[in-house]
Amino acid sequence: MSKEVLRAEKLNKYFYEPSRFQVLHDVSLSLQKGEFVSIVGKSGCGKSTLLYLLSTLDTGYEGAIEINGVGVTGLQEDKLAKFRNEHIGFVFQFHFLLPEFTVLENVMLPALKLGRFDAGSIQQMALEKLKEMGMEEFGGKIAAKLSGGQQQRVAIARALINNPDIIMADEPTGNLDSANTAIILEIFRKLAAQGNTIIVVTHDLDFAGKSDRILEMVDGRIP
Repeated sequence: MSKEVLRAEKLNKYFYEPSRFQVLHDVSLSLQKGEFVSIVGKSGCGKSTLLYLLSTLDTGYEGAIEINGVGVTGLQEDKLAKFRNEHIGFVFQFHFLLPEFTVLENVMLPALKLGRFDAGSIQQMALEKLKEMGMEEFGGKIAAKLSGGQQQRVAIARALINNPDIIMADEPTGNLDSANTAIILEIFRKLAAQGNTIIVVTHDLDFAGKSDRILEMVDGRIP
């Protein structure tokens, strides 16, 4: 029997500059453990806005979000940040690695912040995640010296360091060529097979077609 890991109920989101504008309209969805879901739609339809709400990075909305049975809507910021670090790994279109840090140091950062383990254990965990990404030989290299595809694989390793239940990615292949896109797709498929829930915002319909389920957004709604 599948396990629900994320539920969103009637999410509404407004922007107020330059004037009040509703971006999301009563969006509801449910994600199961080990499911790989792609959100597609035209630019400006609200895909990334929805993802930022689901990831708890944006808390300015109406409606309710529940992750692993915990209602995260309205949680105090410090509790929400801790919950996010434990349960959600986020991959941005622009990897946001610290360029002057090594690959290994970048991957270790979320685990050091969470503070569950000592630095030696975290380093070993980071090396294991890099190995999963085929990047273990680059651990000592400065992040700025990597190619775009390599940097995105490091960003995924960083997102995985705390063993989150859900991986969320916003256009993770938007700046990659077809070869690196195929590598990222295979990584996500493997993670889903291992029980991670994956939700990806993408413009790439070929990429989306290889996920388990496609949610198409139209004008801030999921029909």
